Amino acid sequence: MTTTTTKTRTRFAPSPTGFIHLGNIRSALYPWAFARSTGGDFILRIEDTDLERSTQAAVDVILEGMAWLGLDHDEGPFYQMQRMDRYKEVLAQMQQQGLVYPCYMSVEELDALREKQMAAKQKPRYDGTWRPEPGKTLPPVPEGVKPVLRFRNPQGGVVAWDDKVKGRVEVSNEELDDLVIARPDGTPTYNFCVVVDDIDMAITHVIRGDDHVNNTPRQINIFRALGKEPPVYAHLPTVLNEQGEKMSKRHGAKPVTQYRDDGFLPDAMVNYLARLGWSHGDDEIFSRAQFIEWFNLDHLGRSAAQFDETKLRWVNAQHLKAMADDALAPLVAEQLSKRGIVADERLAAICGLFKDRCDTTVALANWAAAYYTDVTPSEEDRAQHISDAVRPAIASLAVKLSAVAWDKPAIASAIKEVLSEHGLKMPALAMPVRVLVMGTPQTPSLDAVLANFSREKIIERLKRA
Repeated sequence: MTTTTTKTRTRFAPSPTGFIHLGNIRSALYPWAFARSTGGDFILRIEDTDLERSTQAAVDVILEGMAWLGLDHDEGPFYQMQRMDRYKEVLAQMQQQGLVYPCYMSVEELDALREKQMAAKQKPRYDGTWRPEPGKTLPPVPEGVKPVLRFRNPQGGVVAWDDKVKGRVEVSNEELDDLVIARPDGTPTYNFCVVVDDIDMAITHVIRGDDHVNNTPRQINIFRALGKEPPVYAHLPTVLNEQGEKMSKRHGAKPVTQYRDDGFLPDAMVNYLARLGWSHGDDEIFSRAQFIEWFNLDHLGRSAAQFDETKLRWVNAQHLKAMADDALAPLVAEQLSKRGIVADERLAAICGLFKDRCDTTVALANWAAAYYTDVTPSEEDRAQHISDAVRPAIASLAVKLSAVAWDKPAIASAIKEVLSEHGLKMPALAMPVRVLVMGTPQTPSLDAVLANFSREKIIERLKRA
């Protein structure tokens, strides 16, 4: 690791305390895109210091979700728990330099102080009882009490930064008390670890959710105390769910990997997520390459974006339609395999035939399944479309199809002959044939649908009329 760089270096630093959902992953997408658009590096860092709530399962969902979306990292994943020696080294340096001090105030004393301040309508905050100052006499050190370490926050003046989303932000140092940066057992706290990591990893731009805005002035003061300039910050507005609440597991958010399992395409997800807080003119549908080419921090939105599954499905449908059939086939084959269905070389052509009707690979697999497993039309469809009047025409079609060349033009010709012989219009024959063959009266062009079946399978199903 290096501490000086001219190259863009961004990071995604999730906490593995719950599964990663779309609101979280957008905070990975933008720093990834910014690194890719500027020829920089994207670093993955797992902030796993909350030992009680961090789980390996949550880490796995982060790694799986990012891999599925193609958000590749150049360095990492780094785990904070594996960097404890480094944090303690920096803490020791700060103690030597007088930047931190031991505080022996108990939790009970802190609670009492806060209650007193709130009763006086003051902001609850640590009052600096144990902060050493020239000429100040500190209380006697209580026996058997392990202190926390507090950071000597600057007194007076303001902390300010030019946020790439929020604009100029200024916070008075009087609003910030002396932050605990190490617990009584010596383990460092979140805001301190983040700064050490960002320094060691030479992070140039921090693009993260605006729930971190309150941490930023504290982190900037620690950066400067360590003799480093802070990175550029961009604090992204919250992603809301469809009910207008902050997206969260408690409010029904799904793990990112659930969208993979539900048949969404990674490029479509990237496209949709990109538009949840960033825009390029009126462009709604774009490729990953276009997104990287166009992305910058100047067009990040300032207001909260709302997730809309209907819109996501529309975006996915557009990408599905545009995708090459042979690229789509393995994804649909994967969906079919979950149902115990083994696809064959016909699948690419089947995908090409039905993809315009689908919004996910699951929906496409539903169509494709009719080619590999038996179908059972509903009683309602049979009653509506398969009548005594049309059965002779269906029987005639079965006879003709048993003798023609098995391709789309020959099948189309056979259908036309039957229509002519029986004095029928196309829907009168096509809809019952579709019900028998596909289990539904609505499909693409009948000759194309039939051509992807074997001759034997079609004749077998027609005989069920």
